[in-house]
Amino acid sequence: MTSTVPVGIVVDATPAPRPGRVTLEGRFVVIVPFDLAAHGRDLFDRSSGVENDALWAYLGQGPFADFASFSAYYAEAAKKDDPLLFTILDKASGRAVGHATYMRIAPQDRAVEVGNILYTPAMQRTAGATEAMYLMARHVFDDLGYRRYEWKCNDLNAPSRRAAKRYGFTYEGTFRQHMIVKGRNRDTAWFSMLDGEWPRVKQGFEAWLDPANFDAEGRQKTSLDCGAGTQF
Repeated sequence: MTSTVPVGIVVDATPAPRPGRVTLEGRFVVIVPFDLAAHGRDLFDRSSGVENDALWAYLGQGPFADFASFSAYYAEAAKKDDPLLFTILDKASGRAVGHATYMRIAPQDRAVEVGNILYTPAMQRTAGATEAMYLMARHVFDDLGYRRYEWKCNDLNAPSRRAAKRYGFTYEGTFRQHMIVKGRNRDTAWFSMLDGEWPRVKQGFEAWLDPANFDAEGRQKTSLDCGAGTQF
C-alpha cells in the first residue's frame, strides 16, 4: 500500500568523510592545520590591542589581554576535531593572517559549517580573504562530497551577512534568542549553500580569482558575483 503522506525525495545516505587536518593551497593564501607554536604569535600580534577589539565582537572568545591567555585558549582549541581549526597563511610572507574552522560537522547528513572566522587587518579586503573561503568550500564539496555548507553569524554582524551573500550563500532565516554569548543575546542569521548550487558558485569564485581579473596594482576589475540566493 502506497502512503499518501508527503515525504522527502530519496537521496544517497552514504556518510561523508569527516574533514581532516589537510593543507589547502591557493595563489594568495595557504590554509593549514592550526599550530600554536608556529602561528600563535603572529595571530596574537595582528589581533591584539584596543584598536583590534572589534575583531572579537562577534566571536565566542577574545579579546585576550596577553599572549598567555591567548595561548591557553588556542592550545585547547587546536586539540578539537569539531570545531576543526585552521590557520590562514599569507602565501607571499608565510605569516599567519587569520583563522577559520569547520564546525557542527554532520557526516551522516553530509552537512558542515564554516565559522569562527578571524580575519586580521593584514587579511581584510584582500584577494586572499576571498580565496580562503573558496578553498574551504571547494574542499567540502569537491573533495569530501558534502551536500550542505552552512554559514551562521550574529544577526547584528552586518559585514558577515554581506560576506555570506557575496560568497554565494542563501539566507534561510534568523533564529531569535538563539544563544547567549559573552553575556549578551545573540539572534543568529542562517545561510546555506547546497551541492547543486556549488558549480555556479565555484564558477563565480574562479572567474573573480583569475589573474586576468586584477590590474598591475592587484586591484579587481570585476566584482565577485557568485549568484547569491534571494532572502525570504
